[in-house]
Amino acid sequence: MLYSLYELFDINLLQYISVRAGFGFFIAFLLTLYAIPRYIAWAISKKAKQPINKYVPNHASKQNTPTMGGAVFVIATVVGVLLTAQISNPYIIAGLLTIIGFALVGFQDDLGKILAGDNLQGLSSRGKMALLLVIAIAVSLFLILVADFPTTIYIPFIKDPIFDMGYFAIPFWIIVFLATTNAVNLTDGLDGLATVPSIISLSTLGILVYVTGHAVFSGYLLLPNIQGVGEVTILATTLSGALLGFLWYNGYPAEIFMGDTGSLAIGGVIAYLAIIAKSEALLLLIGLIFVVETVSVILQVGSYKLRGKRVFLMAPI
Repeated sequence: MLYSLYELFDINLLQYISVRAGFGFFIAFLLTLYAIPRYIAWAISKKAKQPINKYVPNHASKQNTPTMGGAVFVIATVVGVLLTAQISNPYIIAGLLTIIGFALVGFQDDLGKILAGDNLQGLSSRGKMALLLVIAIAVSLFLILVADFPTTIYIPFIKDPIFDMGYFAIPFWIIVFLATTNAVNLTDGLDGLATVPSIISLSTLGILVYVTGHAVFSGYLLLPNIQGVGEVTILATTLSGALLGFLWYNGYPAEIFMGDTGSLAIGGVIAYLAIIAKSEALLLLIGLIFVVETVSVILQVGSYKLRGKRVFLMAPI
């Protein structure tokens, strides 16, 4: 809407991505702050509460805490983007496809857990992975076939590409999507565990996306310049704003949890931002907390299968 106002009335201030990104941040922040308490009251009345793993008795006090709060900040983010971004931009369309698609997979998983009253229910591991794969493939194909996104690989802060992957970029991007969504999903637990590192990751990647889309700044920082991707900065800032509003209720002691609806949506957006900023390698550093949590799970499972012993008392740590 704001971009349309610029086009219709020549309001020059609204042509700037940074200005509209700021509007998106505050719109999503305020919407989430307004909606979350109302959702909490509704969720309590409908018994949409967080099922607790029976093997983690010290989390029993959180048994009646409402979950699926991710649906609120995802909707707030989508509304914020629709109001502030240039909707005809193919990278914005792909970004919306990403956040909505991955959120819907998480919603189905959360709903199954709530209805069964068991945290181990919901989608099966294979079913969940299959749905995540479908969304990852759809976004990857959209980037190549519709957005005409370059398939070249870059090393951070080296302006020239290393090589062109061609259509082999699709499986590479799929791996980035699946690894990131599962890493954020594993990290999400209680009382803001995933919210804070997600805000940090989104903010950092949002800056990289903005620079990548800026012809002058990308040259200064030896980053590739890709026309049009800068608009997706609005998605990064808007989701960050929504998460900041959510954190008010998700921080200790948490009044609500995001559920897989939120964690998978966040992971999908983080992966998408890294891909379009050509910063997949930096994702390991930017999302270091998610990497550590994922590695802890891999070590735990591997050790238990090979040695019959656990490395950690509980994983993710």
